[in-house]
Amino acid sequence: MARNPFRPGQTRDTQGNRVSSRFNRPRSNAAAGQVEALARQIADDILRQREAARRRAQFGKVYQEFDPADDVIKNNVETVTRGMFSGNDGTLVGASEMFTSSLTAAQQSYFYDIYHKDPESDTTAVEQFSIAYGHFHGSGSLDTTGNLNDDTPSRAIYKQYAQLLLPPNDKKFTFNGVDRDSIYVVNFNRARIREKIDPGNIEFTFIKTPSATTTAAAGGVPTKIIDDSSLNANSIGEAGLVYNLVSGSISPTTTIHNPSSPTHFGLLFPQHGIAVFDGVALDTSAQPNFQTDNSAAQNYNHLRLLSSLKGTGGQIQARSSEQVKSSYFFCRLKNAEYNYSNNPSFVTGSLGQLTYNTFIQDPQVYITTVGLYNDRKELLAVAKLSQPLLKSFTREALIKIKLDF
Repeated sequence: MARNPFRPGQTRDTQGNRVSSRFNRPRSNAAAGQVEALARQIADDILRQREAARRRAQFGKVYQEFDPADDVIKNNVETVTRGMFSGNDGTLVGASEMFTSSLTAAQQSYFYDIYHKDPESDTTAVEQFSIAYGHFHGSGSLDTTGNLNDDTPSRAIYKQYAQLLLPPNDKKFTFNGVDRDSIYVVNFNRARIREKIDPGNIEFTFIKTPSATTTAAAGGVPTKIIDDSSLNANSIGEAGLVYNLVSGSISPTTTIHNPSSPTHFGLLFPQHGIAVFDGVALDTSAQPNFQTDNSAAQNYNHLRLLSSLKGTGGQIQARSSEQVKSSYFFCRLKNAEYNYSNNPSFVTGSLGQLTYNTFIQDPQVYITTVGLYNDRKELLAVAKLSQPLLKSFTREALIKIKLDF
């Protein structure tokens, strides 16, 4: 039996010679002592820095970094709704809050702008929406401009909204599965709808119209029309979200009349802020019975829609909706921090002595503004408190800042 030629602690080098490893072992005890001493020195430095920072805080602090984990909540998405008309009003009453503007005869043959105040006498009047009438074949209006191909105002309106709202190969508006040639349009001002009309929060109240196409008050039992978002999911079309406009009411609760077989009146395109009504449905319905005139004359049919809205009880209720991204910043002010001010009134004299000696041990300051800075100490935003906040050595504060964008 061969003897083992190696003894414990020996190895061979690359040439095969025996090499003892006893002399290559690190001095573990000495190294551990050095690491321990270095760690103690670092810990002492950290403690001294914290103590120095704490003492400096007693004499005033200007900047404080946010802790991203505890002090900042980024990109919090909220849906904000508000009344869609001027002053965030959710209701526009036809009899007292719908006025037309002075347009040329050519413009009036295409559309009317509707204001919440009389623009002829009130300079604060703001446009709320526009109304128009369209017909696929151009009926109900007269070509007075000498255009070719019988391009009447009603035909231009129909094709304009078809191009905007329908797929490229779809030429006609379809209501409840039936193509229609006659449409009435309510186009809300873009500034009013913000991101979109809030589905489930829009209601048109039409009154039976008089026989003449005037803006005179109408009468009769009101017809309320809402979208069917409470009953059916939206469809997605070329123009985005699409809902049906059906007979129903949103007050006091959303109710669709005969939900198993509702009466269809049109389509709502909330992202465009446009409601397109089926002219045939508005004509054949006992209320509002628009009696659209499609003879070869300039009939200003869109005034029938306005007349119906301006009748006693006629109105539009609507809210806008938008998604707002918000970031929250939490400013935590401990009792020893931010108790002094760099306001000139805080000191007096050429040496900058405190105005009141009591402020040496017991300063009293009021926080009114918080500035948000970047790493280069450049001011990016300013947050104002609703009222001054008292701060002293015996008071702490937590200020929540909301930044919307």
